[in-house]
Amino acid sequence: MLTGLPQKFRIWLFRPHIADGPVTLTQRRIFIVPTRQGMAFAVVLLLMLMGDINYNLSLGYVLTFLLATIALMTMLYAFRNMAQLEVSAGPVTAVHAGEQARFTFTLHNGGPLPRYQLQLQAGSATTAGRASEISVDIPARQSLQVQLPVATLRRGWLRSGRVTLYTRFPLGLFYAWSYLQFDTRCLVYPKAAATQPLPASSAQDGSGTLGNIGDEDFSGLRNYVPGDPLPRIAWKAMAKEHGLQVKQFSAAQGHELWLDWDAIAAPDTETRLAVLTHWVLEADVRQLRYGLRLPGVELPPNSHAGHRNECLRTLALFGLPAES
Repeated sequence: MLTGLPQKFRIWLFRPHIADGPVTLTQRRIFIVPTRQGMAFAVVLLLMLMGDINYNLSLGYVLTFLLATIALMTMLYAFRNMAQLEVSAGPVTAVHAGEQARFTFTLHNGGPLPRYQLQLQAGSATTAGRASEISVDIPARQSLQVQLPVATLRRGWLRSGRVTLYTRFPLGLFYAWSYLQFDTRCLVYPKAAATQPLPASSAQDGSGTLGNIGDEDFSGLRNYVPGDPLPRIAWKAMAKEHGLQVKQFSAAQGHELWLDWDAIAAPDTETRLAVLTHWVLEADVRQLRYGLRLPGVELPPNSHAGHRNECLRTLALFGLPAES
């Protein structure tokens, strides 16, 4: 696969344009080269031809040129297997660092013939730098949505980068491929820290002291989440075979939980962000009203899913250069 060309030159020679919509694979976008098996097959054909000439074998000529014709036909089949395919990118769900981002692509086959052994690969062009691929077959006149997993190593924006769609169908003698690059990206949240107790609420109760948020009024039961304190487990509900549940408390009126950067005694930025991420997730599970304070950023207290996503987004992009 273009092993004779330097990597930088190959990228420059076949540099794709960033697409913001569906891409149709025409002859200008599809490239074909022999595979290692194809090169070996060509050498065998050359040796057979030399033997035919040397010994003047009529049937040998027939077999040699028949095999050569089959090889040329496989090149056409490899091209036809990709020609006129329409590829588009879909939305990507945010994940936490260390999880796999799943970039969604839709392959539409508008032709009357099925397409076989198509490989979709994200390689070194991605931020993660770890190759991943998926193989699909597409029936005639149908569309197929595939999710390409890409490992995430750090928080921030992860672009899909250059994606390669290729095939070695039908006999593996030729490698046909096309480079695709879409304007799509995945937001990677910080990895949540291990279990950390939530900070105390920032509003005073009637006695003038600070109470722990969520310890005042019993509001019901919810499913157990790893890290929940043992005293809150509803043992009676478990004895009644209702599963492992946890007692849930609502905060007293006026109490607000602030997740504050300065309340964390950690030496580095990433550790503090990991703790804050855990606090955001924990406060959201407990349905608490919480706000977020970072250097230069303050999100007022709230308690809905949109607020959680905004807090996680702020943590993911904190301290990183702005990206359009």
